[in-house]
Amino acid sequence: MTTDQIASRSGVSKATIYKWWPNKYAVAAEAFLTQMFAESPDSDTGSAYEDFRIAVRGMVRFYASPSGRVFAQLVAESQSDPVVAAELRDHLIGSRRALVRAIWARGVDRGELRADVDPEVAIDLLFGPAIYRLIAGHAPLDEAAADEIVRTAMRGLAG
Repeated sequence: MTTDQIASRSGVSKATIYKWWPNKYAVAAEAFLTQMFAESPDSDTGSAYEDFRIAVRGMVRFYASPSGRVFAQLVAESQSDPVVAAELRDHLIGSRRALVRAIWARGVDRGELRADVDPEVAIDLLFGPAIYRLIAGHAPLDEAAADEIVRTAMRGLAG
């Protein structure tokens, strides 16, 4: 992916792109974030279990899509490029984790989730398996897998 390709496909100049984003990775991170929020919104159903199930299912749908495969390439590139790593961590992953922290806080407030569990670790337990499956490709990325990930994690996280 080049900035020239982004400009050509979007119908705007490179100058316009650089006016709004510092680099091509920022453009990609914003595009992925938009798609992730569309696939995996904060549903606030009144049930932490159901909210996590919907969110993990959405992430799995995104990871299984063509965009998910490109996202995996960006994750791989971020291992050796600090600019890519910062864009993913600060803009995309940070925003997604904030959404999930809100689900966690609501669940703790309602007594559904254990207050003695570190929310950052809980988030990793719930969402880590999906990204691991994306990167390693060792197991399916589908709704059944998402449901089992949430069901298993919630056994230890439920209040």
